[in-house]
Amino acid sequence: MKKKYISYALALVMLAGACEQETIDLQEPSCEELGNCPPGPVCPTGATAGTASFAKFVAMGNSYVAGFQAGALFNDGQGSSLPKLLAKQFECTGGPTSFNQPDINSVNGYNPLSSIPGVITLGRNILFDPDGPAGPRTAAPYPAGFPGSAVTCPSAVNTPALPAPYNTADAPAAFAGNKAALNNFGVPLIFLGQALTPDTGNPSSPYFNGLWARFASQPGVKSIVEDALGAGGSFYLIWLGFDDVLLYAATGADGTYPMTTEGAFTAQYNGMITTMLTANPAFKGVVGNIPNFTSLPYFFTVRWNAITLDAAKATALQAGLADNYNAFLNGMVGLGVITAAEKDKRLLSYVAGANGVLMVDEELTDLSAYTTGPYAGLAPYAQARQAKSTDLVPLAAGSVLGTCNGGNANAIFGVSYPVADKYILTQTETTLILTRTAAFNATISAAVAGSSNRLALADVNKAYGDFVTAQLYVIDGVAISPSFAPPTGAYSEDGLHPNSRGYAFTANVFIDAINAKFTSTVPKIKLTAASGTKLPVNP
Repeated sequence: MKKKYISYALALVMLAGACEQETIDLQEPSCEELGNCPPGPVCPTGATAGTASFAKFVAMGNSYVAGFQAGALFNDGQGSSLPKLLAKQFECTGGPTSFNQPDINSVNGYNPLSSIPGVITLGRNILFDPDGPAGPRTAAPYPAGFPGSAVTCPSAVNTPALPAPYNTADAPAAFAGNKAALNNFGVPLIFLGQALTPDTGNPSSPYFNGLWARFASQPGVKSIVEDALGAGGSFYLIWLGFDDVLLYAATGADGTYPMTTEGAFTAQYNGMITTMLTANPAFKGVVGNIPNFTSLPYFFTVRWNAITLDAAKATALQAGLADNYNAFLNGMVGLGVITAAEKDKRLLSYVAGANGVLMVDEELTDLSAYTTGPYAGLAPYAQARQAKSTDLVPLAAGSVLGTCNGGNANAIFGVSYPVADKYILTQTETTLILTRTAAFNATISAAVAGSSNRLALADVNKAYGDFVTAQLYVIDGVAISPSFAPPTGAYSEDGLHPNSRGYAFTANVFIDAINAKFTSTVPKIKLTAASGTKLPVNP
């Protein structure tokens, strides 16, 4: 039975229906839903390793290598990690049948960005329809272990707790397996520099990462690179550097996770590659470059003009807020505080239909000093404007847009009260991030070119960019799109990481690069063997 649902719905109601998103028509369930996904790999006759050796495959990288999806590390996600998928294909060329990972041993896993240590532990995101198929609300991502909530402003909305088996989550425990036998050294939330320093395993260091310390051979003594080299691989996957720009972008460029400088990245990356090539004269491998963050649905699912108003609400907002604010701006031009051009950029205009998200833009002149007397109520708008088509609204804004500031029904975030700068990426910020990404990718390409033909380059940046341009691929009879909406979405419910089918798509990009460089004939993964995003669950 088909069901209409919103591909991304704000977690809380906006002005009784003020936000509207594109609907997706769910069709056939995935093979995961049906429980009939075919086994893999399917090995063609005569598959060879070429000039590579997959006798021991070792991987090192960030969350994309660790098997992170849907906002968490959990069993099924790790089971479809990028290197594990590759290792399975390498079996066709005589590679080993085992690929050891630091298993999290949790059905719903651990969500490091949503959990609050000591307060609440949350797990993987799932699509949850809070009032069931017959209700008016729509499916949206919620973390496993979500305890339910009650909201009274701007209207009363009760959201039940997630049902079993999504009602639990687990804080990560120390890895109890054989650390000396590990093949996967992927660590979520890791900067390139953190892979190079032993302090990443030291709890007293600012570089500490608990998801690394849980399986480091000697936490605080050996680095990720040292442990990966110590594994003695004959072939390596190296995919680092993505978080050096992605975390900055995902947090709205607010500085919580600052971008690595070009100089630091070049020194760190070249130093890492030189160390690994020098340590083992027989070292060969494949490295991935960094996708432009704009190719991830986390940054384009929520539209810049997501505020949908009827005529009455638009008229009320124009008279009650916009006209007053606009008069204030005219006064600031008259005093020479801002230019006419900046005034025009900041003028508020509410219309029936789609409106730009009301936002703080830290690039604007701060007018706080002038919000006194009759304009004292405009203090929150001292750097406010409505979003334009050149602005990006990260998915995290969905937890804020449409909610009340301080319980005030007249101060609705994104509508009548500006959302913080961290929930918007301006054109200036986007350009800065893309420029930095291009510089990092130039460093990666140069390192591969200077590796004496010992490294292949997987151009994931081009592959993801082409995917967004195409919007829909049909591969192996499977339709996939650059979204997280079932049935075609290749991304998981966090909008940042692929789902199992998306990781299979990504693994094939690496396989193409390996085959081209080392004259190998590793077979590509059939997308029919990989599952997509789960259908929404109900209370």
